[in-house]
Amino acid sequence: MNGRVISSGPNGFAIKVGQSFGNCPKYIQTREIVGVARASRASLITEGTELSPPDRQLVGGADTFFIASTSGDEGGLAAGVDVSHRGGNPGFVRLVSSTEFLVPDFTGNFLFNTLGNILLEPRVGLLFVDWSDGTLLQIAAEAEIIWDGPDVDAYAGAKRALRFRVSKAVRIRPAVRLHWSKGEQSPFAAKLGPWRPA
Repeated sequence: MNGRVISSGPNGFAIKVGQSFGNCPKYIQTREIVGVARASRASLITEGTELSPPDRQLVGGADTFFIASTSGDEGGLAAGVDVSHRGGNPGFVRLVSSTEFLVPDFTGNFLFNTLGNILLEPRVGLLFVDWSDGTLLQIAAEAEIIWDGPDVDAYAGAKRALRFRVSKAVRIRPAVRLHWSKGEQSPFAAKLGPWRPA
């Protein structure tokens, strides 16, 4: 849902909805809250133009991340920013280098909001979460859609692939007080294969 906050107060806020569409739930892994940090600690913020070793460990082992994309300056009802989920089995993100990684793109809700936005504006924002301690990794990147070829064929079930080239990475530890454990694996993700050598 995209919209504008039209009022706010001590008990909440109201939003006027401008756009609404459903994310595909197929590859969402369930999580259970297992703890809440008692007191917020000062966050350690690190920045760079490439992924550090801890960043690469988080990205390479992720089963979930979020992608923000925009249609750029295009007007009309489709204008604006969307945030979507991408998920798979741990390791579905393939690290190519400290500044580049690949992600398979699976059949989803057939709305193609993210892919359409990337065609118009390749700059995207990515968010990876360390569910065990509340660390957030924010990545500014340029995305490229790979329609076919060895990078698509290398992952069973992929219809396309996305290549991300990192321009900036910001790691905030801790950023969220909640800690999660992995819950039930998505039955759709369970059927997906790993990366094969390209």
